[in-house]
Amino acid sequence: MSTSNTQAPADRIVAFEKLAFGIFVHYGLYSLLQKGEWAMHLHNIPRDEYMKLMDRWEMPDFSGQKLAQLAKASGAKYITLTSRHHDGFSLYDTHGLCPWDVTKTPHKKDIIREFVDGCRAEGIVPCLYHTTLDWSDPRFENDWKGYQSYLRDSVEIICSNYGPLGSVWFDGNWSKPNADWELDKLYSMVRKHQPEALIINNTGIGEEGKLSHPEIDAVTFERGHAERPKIKAGEKYYTGEMCMTSNYHWGSAANDFNMISPATIIEYLCQTRAAGANLLMNLGPTSTGALPEYESALFHLVGKWIALNCGDKNPIYLRNLEPITGESGDFGVHAEDADYLFVFDLTATADPRASGTNARGSGPRKFSKTNPKFKTARWLDNNEQVKLEQTAEGTTLHTTGYPYGTNTVVRIAKLT
Repeated sequence: MSTSNTQAPADRIVAFEKLAFGIFVHYGLYSLLQKGEWAMHLHNIPRDEYMKLMDRWEMPDFSGQKLAQLAKASGAKYITLTSRHHDGFSLYDTHGLCPWDVTKTPHKKDIIREFVDGCRAEGIVPCLYHTTLDWSDPRFENDWKGYQSYLRDSVEIICSNYGPLGSVWFDGNWSKPNADWELDKLYSMVRKHQPEALIINNTGIGEEGKLSHPEIDAVTFERGHAERPKIKAGEKYYTGEMCMTSNYHWGSAANDFNMISPATIIEYLCQTRAAGANLLMNLGPTSTGALPEYESALFHLVGKWIALNCGDKNPIYLRNLEPITGESGDFGVHAEDADYLFVFDLTATADPRASGTNARGSGPRKFSKTNPKFKTARWLDNNEQVKLEQTAEGTTLHTTGYPYGTNTVVRIAKLT
């Protein structure tokens, strides 16, 4: 989007947009059940029975540093971890505020402390999710004012005890859309302790991209493709974040084989950056706290794609404020000394039986709003020159198909 008619973006938002790609981690008591993060609610497990899982919470394989190392290998620059999910169990020391926290389990250690320390050791930005919905605390249903005070006290712990955070990510207001969530009090407390953290509050499925409060820094797109915010003249600049998971739940599940491919994540990442937003891609640690095998492989393959296209200088990390437009999802982004064109579904043939259901084949790809001074194009992945044609109507990239046995899903050409 153009920033010329909006307020100048806050430094924290500019920094966030340059991170581009993050890992979402759903981790809690439900990880022991291996039935997804909504297991307590959807499997009708009574609270007291569910909380007995705390007696089994040892998690010998959890490592904040290994999680951060996975992020680093994947090209993700930040991680958002569920400090407390809807079940009411906290991964941090609640200092007596709540009977259900990790310090009252055999594990005993404060997992949030281990997480943020691991992130900082690897140069990854730590972010914390905190539910606003609570299935376990009775005040959520019968003492609303009391629950709001409890919620703020809980969030204040994560905002004041773990050093600077990249964002504080809320989720659950959609459960009571007409309630007074006392957001002015909540957000002002976050700003007091975490002035450089983004405030994000998930508006949920069906309300993607909705700006729910003036203090929000990034609107959410849960399971929905990000769109560029329509910010009116003089209004605050805000950004967006698409959160996606590799199946149809967010916590670990033993008997779910319906997983997406690394190609899909690469497409999600590029499509999200085309809209100027960040991608937050999920994984759920196993019942022992280990990194899940399949999702870890997905992240490693995305990291290989990023590395193939210039690694940390990959143009996905560029803020995409004045987008270059293309056909059928193709797009581009400007840099000071180059333009970068993202080409989707480039295949040897357009026959879906030979080249896949999304095959578009090779041939001319047209773009508009490129910089006409750039006359040469090369692929980032192998530095081969691509024929480039500049006309009054725009830029045409004359592509050829991949060599047999090669397909990088999205190919990037650098114009100089």
